Amino acid sequence: MRIDVVDPSAYTPPYDHALCAALARAGATVRLQTSHFPYAPVPAAEGYERHERFYRHAGGGAGSRRRFAAKALAHVPDMLRYGRAAAAADVVHFQWLTIQPLDVHLLPRSRPLVLTAHDVLPREPRRGQLSAQRRLYERVDAVVVHSEHGRQRLAHEAGIAPEKVHVIPHGAFEHLTRVSDERPLPAALAAVRGPVVLFFGLLRPYKGVDVLLDAWRRLGPEPGAELWIVGRARMDTSALRAAAPLSVRWIEGFVRDEQVAAYFRRADLAVVPYRQAEQSGVLFTALAFGTPLLVSSLGGFADIAAAGAAAQAPPGDPVALASALQRLIADAGERERIGAAARRAAAGPYSWDAIAALHMKLYETLTGRGRAGECAP
Repeated sequence: MRIDVVDPSAYTPPYDHALCAALARAGATVRLQTSHFPYAPVPAAEGYERHERFYRHAGGGAGSRRRFAAKALAHVPDMLRYGRAAAAADVVHFQWLTIQPLDVHLLPRSRPLVLTAHDVLPREPRRGQLSAQRRLYERVDAVVVHSEHGRQRLAHEAGIAPEKVHVIPHGAFEHLTRVSDERPLPAALAAVRGPVVLFFGLLRPYKGVDVLLDAWRRLGPEPGAELWIVGRARMDTSALRAAAPLSVRWIEGFVRDEQVAAYFRRADLAVVPYRQAEQSGVLFTALAFGTPLLVSSLGGFADIAAAGAAAQAPPGDPVALASALQRLIADAGERERIGAAARRAAAGPYSWDAIAALHMKLYETLTGRGRAGECAP
C-alpha cells in the first residue's frame, strides 16, 4: 500500500519520522511530504522517502516574519501541486494543515484522506478557527485522535460523527534513545549530584511553567532537588526567571536530537504540568527513556497514568503539584516503579510497531482492503 504522510510546515518531525519508519516496517511504501525544518537536522529517513515539497523558497530565519510571509505566499500553489502528486498514493494522511480556512478547499480529492488531530480543538481559537477546523474534520474520510477523551471532545464539542473518529495512541519516541552522535550534558549540569526534576520543551503559556514554579517555591529554600527548565521560549520568561528560586536552572534554546538523551537520562523525574492538552511529545520522549513522569490529570495523560507510567496532579493546582513533587523527590522507590512501567508501556501499546498496525488497519478499511470498523479500539 502506498501512503503519503503530509506535514507541510514540518511541525512535528519526530512524530512524522517515527510513524513513517514504522509504516515502512509494516510493509507500506511511504512518502513523507513536508518542508525544510529550519531549527536543526531531522532524523534520517528509515525505509521511507522524504520530499521537501512545500515552501522550498521560503527564506528568512526560523520563526521570522519574512519566513512566515514567504510560506503564506507559497501555500496555495504548493498545496495545488501536491494535490496532483497525491494521485500516486493510495491514502493521504495529513498530520497538520497550515491555513485551515483555505486548506479545506485545497485538499486532494482523488484519494482517501486521513487527518490526525494532534490538537483536537484550538486551545485559544482565533475568530473563525473553530468552524474552519470543524469543516476540515467533516471534509476528510477519517480523523485520528490519540485518546478516547479526544474522540469524545470531537463528538460533543465539534459534532463530528463518532464513527469517523479513530483512537490510535501516540507512540514513545524510541528513536531518540539511539541517536548515533548523542552529546553529553554541559559540564555545569553534569556536575549536579542531587535529584533533578526536568521540565522540557517549548515554553508556552498553556504548559503551566508558572504553575510549576509556584509549586516549586512551596517546597521551601532547600527542596532536595534542582528543577531544570529546558527548551525554546515562545513567551516572555523574564518575570518568571526573576522570581525563580536558586534551585531552578534555565536552559533556554532549541534542543537538537543529539542533546535530548542526556537530559532525559539524567532526570530523576520529568514533569508535564500543562493546563490543557490532549497528548504531549515530551511525555512520549520521557516514556521512551523510562524517565519517571508527573503529569497533569487531563486529556490522554490519564491513559499513561492508568498504565502506572506516570503520577498525576490536577492541572493549574500548585498546592497539589507541590505535594506530588515533594513525595516523588523523596521516594526513589516510587520513581523506579513508575520508570519501569514507562519502559513496559513504551515497548508495548505505545510502541510504534503496534501503532503502525492500527494505522494500517484503518488504511485497509478506507481503501476497501479490510473489514469496516476493524481499526476501532
